[in-house]
Amino acid sequence: MKLLRVGTAGAERPALLDAEGVLRDLSGVVSDIDGALLADDAALGRIRSAAEAGELPALDATGLRVGPPLARIGKVVCIGLNYHDHATETGAEPPAEPVIFFKAADTVVGPYDTVLVPRGSEKTDWEVELAVVIGRTARYLGSHEEALAHVAGYAVAHDVSERAFQIERGGTWDKGKNCETFNPLGPWLVTADEVPDPQQLSLKLWVNGELKQDGNTADQIFPVAEVVRYVSQFMTLYPGDVINTGTPAGVAMGQPEPKPFLRAGDVVELEIGGLGRQRQELKDA
Repeated sequence: MKLLRVGTAGAERPALLDAEGVLRDLSGVVSDIDGALLADDAALGRIRSAAEAGELPALDATGLRVGPPLARIGKVVCIGLNYHDHATETGAEPPAEPVIFFKAADTVVGPYDTVLVPRGSEKTDWEVELAVVIGRTARYLGSHEEALAHVAGYAVAHDVSERAFQIERGGTWDKGKNCETFNPLGPWLVTADEVPDPQQLSLKLWVNGELKQDGNTADQIFPVAEVVRYVSQFMTLYPGDVINTGTPAGVAMGQPEPKPFLRAGDVVELEIGGLGRQRQELKDA
């Protein structure tokens, strides 16, 4: 299923995109799309049954904002330097173990919402990423099979980053990762049954129409199953938590001087095969 949330920020309603591309209203079946829903097999079953029976009313998508496909996110766990080609372009050695950092849940915005360039920023950068959404509480998972069984679905994430804040201002990466609007998510949460192999997904990103990133999850150093298993050794993952699994080569930081960092007025578009497409215009904060 392709689940999404539509409407003004803070007042989104749950919806489904059917096989014919028609937007369907889920508000008569469930109250929202969140961790509680993803952990409730019966509720997910009701959605499937209503969709298959043709019982879901159509929504007019004209002018309707698409919000993040998931409400009440608990935490956004991020994996750094997780593609061989991205590690190479940044001059870093491939990590021996996954690099973990966090983004605050309030950085998450809709896939077409404005991205704000922080005040004082000179090095705002782009990163297309596969987001994994957790559907079952995960602690100390013992195998890749068990890890994938805890995944509810997948989405497109844009891990917007400010490199000077991240690298040049001391401390951890968090200062360059948690600026307002720095995690567009969606448009859809695609349930795991529709993604048979998360290691065969193409990722692309364009800036002002120019292709900048063109990768595949097959190039991940630590595949999705290992990421979920590994993270569960250090923290409990709950339904509705999100893991951003890293970005392929092609970010501004990896380009020759002068590096083409983002500025107000730029337009970024990104997509992952089968998971949808995002578009953001940048403005000054």
